[in-house]
Amino acid sequence: MAADVDKRSPGDQSRNVPQGGHQSPGSGSWISRLMWTLFMVAVVPLLAFGIKYYQDTQLLRRHEESVRTLGAEGLFLFSSLDTNHDLYLSPEEFKPIAEKLTGITPPADFEEEVMHDPNGETLTLEAKMQPLLLDSMTKSKDGFLGVSHSSLSGLRSWKSPAVPSSSFSASQFRVFLPPKNKVAVGDTWWVIPSELNIFTGYLPNNRYHPPTPKGKEVLIHSLLSMFHPRPFIKSRFAPQGTVACIRASNDFYYDIVFRIHAEFQLNDVPDFPFWFTPGQITGNIVVSKDASHVRYFHLYVPNNRSLNVDMEWLYGASESSNMEVDIGYLPQLELQSTGPSTPSIIMDEEGNVIDSRSGTSEPIQFIFEDIDWTSEISQQEAAHRLEVTFYPFKKVNNLNIIVSPGPDCFIVFTLCFSTGSGRTLRETVLESSPVLALLNQSFISSWSLVKELENMQADEQNPALSEKARLHLEKYNFPVEMMVALPNGTIVHHINANFFLDQTAMKPEEEESTFSFSGGFEDPSTSTYINFLKEGLEKAKQYLAQ
Repeated sequence: MAADVDKRSPGDQSRNVPQGGHQSPGSGSWISRLMWTLFMVAVVPLLAFGIKYYQDTQLLRRHEESVRTLGAEGLFLFSSLDTNHDLYLSPEEFKPIAEKLTGITPPADFEEEVMHDPNGETLTLEAKMQPLLLDSMTKSKDGFLGVSHSSLSGLRSWKSPAVPSSSFSASQFRVFLPPKNKVAVGDTWWVIPSELNIFTGYLPNNRYHPPTPKGKEVLIHSLLSMFHPRPFIKSRFAPQGTVACIRASNDFYYDIVFRIHAEFQLNDVPDFPFWFTPGQITGNIVVSKDASHVRYFHLYVPNNRSLNVDMEWLYGASESSNMEVDIGYLPQLELQSTGPSTPSIIMDEEGNVIDSRSGTSEPIQFIFEDIDWTSEISQQEAAHRLEVTFYPFKKVNNLNIIVSPGPDCFIVFTLCFSTGSGRTLRETVLESSPVLALLNQSFISSWSLVKELENMQADEQNPALSEKARLHLEKYNFPVEMMVALPNGTIVHHINANFFLDQTAMKPEEEESTFSFSGGFEDPSTSTYINFLKEGLEKAKQYLAQ
């Protein structure tokens, strides 16, 4: 009997447990799992909170240590490199400093080369040029006194394009096509992005030959090489690079407007470098969405202003050598397609292959149907979007206030310059968000060339315009003058750029009343510029109240 009981299975025993309120082993296991689950649900958030609290405490401690070690200004610069804000610099974050200190740029990521179809369509471009007018340069007024002949040798000898005509594969112009996330009319994107920032600084002046172009740079370099054999598609100073914008589109084509900031090195050894920098190189391309066909291409330096080229040349072989600066007028520098791109090989009605390049047969006449756009913006709007991409401060309302009539209640902020283009201001205060906000809120902005003001002053047919120009020229001092004016041309406040830069170069303890670091990490130039604008506003209001 006992042996029989011992042989019973555990399952049989469980079925014989009396029902006296006692839990079975199975029900006890279920309750323990439930309790463990509830415990984990309660503990995990507490654990996560504890970890977050520890990380925040560590981050705060590192922040306090950083302030003690670097100071507020040093921490501001450190934070601009620390992109993930963990108060540690990874090798990728330190890269701009490493490149600046060593002068060595690591190889760019591999970019797949565009395979050109040898039987694809071909586009022929012609280059045209009228050389720079030497008498438009400031130095010409004193007969180029003190300027050595060798300095201007490259400029004087550059009278025609290096390559008057050249053929390209239509597929090469694929570089102008928009990325997948920029296909709407009005979208802008970087074809060749700028690589300049406050840490990389400017590119060196003492160079003669451009670096080897890569990827999308190859086509831009080839196009500009038709003008001169030494184009630098990445300029030494900002703005740098190439930006494009879709002006119009339909199911098959884009009309893409582009803007390039590049420069040319006109001298070669043994002469010292001479940099020739157009204000901009712009143009447009009408291209099929698969880049198999180019209907139209045009690239040119705008000549609608009285001065459109900056020039700089060295008087020594080192980076610290003295440099001369001037500005001048280039009447023409352009590339234009002779017609739409055409296939090299076609089939006749009988299936025979005809090679249009052989020249042994009659010229083939191609007929192209007109393009109707389903969506488009004006050329002016597309150009403005390109400009804003390069210059964020151009979002501010701009108006040539001297020429345009308007009400007597608005206030004008204007920059007057004779040489250069206000580069230092563009790259500092005019990229500052507080300055842009104030300009956009309270001013209409204007840029004026001194030469254009002089022409306006001499215009006897328009005495009102002449008077406004005279009032501006009265207050102008070389090289750039910042002015706050009324619509009638009265200058209520002004400051010279050199004096402004001298002020902001002082240490805060030397001139505490000039600017401060209150309101966050506001740099001296920004606070000084804002003070200047606010003073101008107050003075303008006093005039308007009279």
